[in-house]
Amino acid sequence: MIWQLIKIFLFLGLAIALAFGLSIVLETPGEIAIAVAGREWFLSPMGAIIALVVFLLAAWLLLKIAGLLLATFRFLLGDETAISRYFGRNREKRGYDALSDGMIALASGDAKLAQKKATKADKLLNRPELTGLLAAQSAELAGDRKKATAQYKALLENDRTRFVGIKGLMQQQLEEGDTEKALALAKKAFAIQPGNPALLTQLFELQSREEDWSGARETLNASMHTRLLPRDVGNRRDAVLSLADARAAQAAGNTARRNDAALQAIKLAPTLVPAAAMAAHVHAEAGSKRKANKVLTKAWSVNPHPDLAAAFAAIVPDETPEQRRKRFEVLIAANPNHIESKLLRTELALTAEDFPAARKALGDLAETEPTTRSLSLMAAIERGEGSPEAVVRGWLAKALEASRGPQWVCSKCNQVHADWTPVCDACGAFDTLTWKTPENEVISDQSAALPLILGPLQTEGIEEAAEEDDTTEDAETAAPADEDDTTTVEAPPRPDGDGARMTNA
Repeated sequence: MIWQLIKIFLFLGLAIALAFGLSIVLETPGEIAIAVAGREWFLSPMGAIIALVVFLLAAWLLLKIAGLLLATFRFLLGDETAISRYFGRNREKRGYDALSDGMIALASGDAKLAQKKATKADKLLNRPELTGLLAAQSAELAGDRKKATAQYKALLENDRTRFVGIKGLMQQQLEEGDTEKALALAKKAFAIQPGNPALLTQLFELQSREEDWSGARETLNASMHTRLLPRDVGNRRDAVLSLADARAAQAAGNTARRNDAALQAIKLAPTLVPAAAMAAHVHAEAGSKRKANKVLTKAWSVNPHPDLAAAFAAIVPDETPEQRRKRFEVLIAANPNHIESKLLRTELALTAEDFPAARKALGDLAETEPTTRSLSLMAAIERGEGSPEAVVRGWLAKALEASRGPQWVCSKCNQVHADWTPVCDACGAFDTLTWKTPENEVISDQSAALPLILGPLQTEGIEEAAEEDDTTEDAETAAPADEDDTTTVEAPPRPDGDGARMTNA
């Protein structure tokens, strides 16, 4: 505001000064004589001022004409002049217009127009670091992979575009299914831009698919350093990587590395079921049963799982059924109301041939949670208590058609896995397996899925029981099967270390 007032006052002062000066000139008497080549001109003071202004304008115009002629001459010689800069700016404007049109065409899916505009922009701008990516992506959109590869390789020659070129080639290898080459390219891109979020995610996924656990851990640390992942998520993934490394070491016979990796995994994720099972095995081998019990009890308190029960049983493999029941009460007490705890107590009672206790422990799970396991346990209880064969066969027939219950399911693609793995076998996602009942589970022949404590079962007899259950309206009046075809549910055997794995096959 003040500056505006100052400018107004300056303008008024200048106008007053000019008016005052003109009034003095007009009131000044006399003439001004100008003599040139023997000729004289007499001008009034006002006329002399006008003549001076005209002379200055003419001189300025002559200088401009001379500069234009000189610039034209230099332009013809190839020097950079105002004329060349004018044409250059015009060319650059048309090039950027073509580049923007090409990007719009690429986004809209018009491959032909995108390629045309990319070629025009490259010709006008002569800057491949700007137009090369557009040309490569438009060639990919048009299905010309050979041209796209050539464009990406051309980008490798420029330091500013080398990362983009490597990433484009990496994506092509992924589309072709060559994860080994894609991983090598991803590592080169990582060396150029170690903090790129998208690259870190892609590199970690490739390393986990290729089971490069040490490399995946380095990538994970970089992701956590750049705060791409929260601390708790990073620790969980680090635990899974340690567990995967421990399994690889065990397969290679490297016991020392297996022990270190397993203990590191349980330290980072105390409730991770497979980590707890392996860590307990490591402690048991070292003679520290108390630590093994502690690890499994802590995991059971949050995630009761059959693998934890199997690991708990393996700590003392040569105990009697009654001793095992007593020892398992510590584990069950960590989460007594969970379904897995009830099923485990039932199986322990069956192992000890305490059928009334097994029925009490199972409760109404056969009706409220009808799974292959609970229904098979009910059949074993009925058989152990001497119920009619038709009753036992009825429970077994229901078990064949029931859900298998919780399994390892990928939360990304819903693929069911027999065992836990760090990477989904179907979609390649990392750490997506959760213990839950699959959605839209397909019920198939599950005679091999019955609990191990029931002993061997004759498959033909079970299938016959299922058919008989479908065709007979009254089970009590059903004709008994021949002795050779009768389903046999043996008395629960006393499990050894492996036999105590109370889980579905």
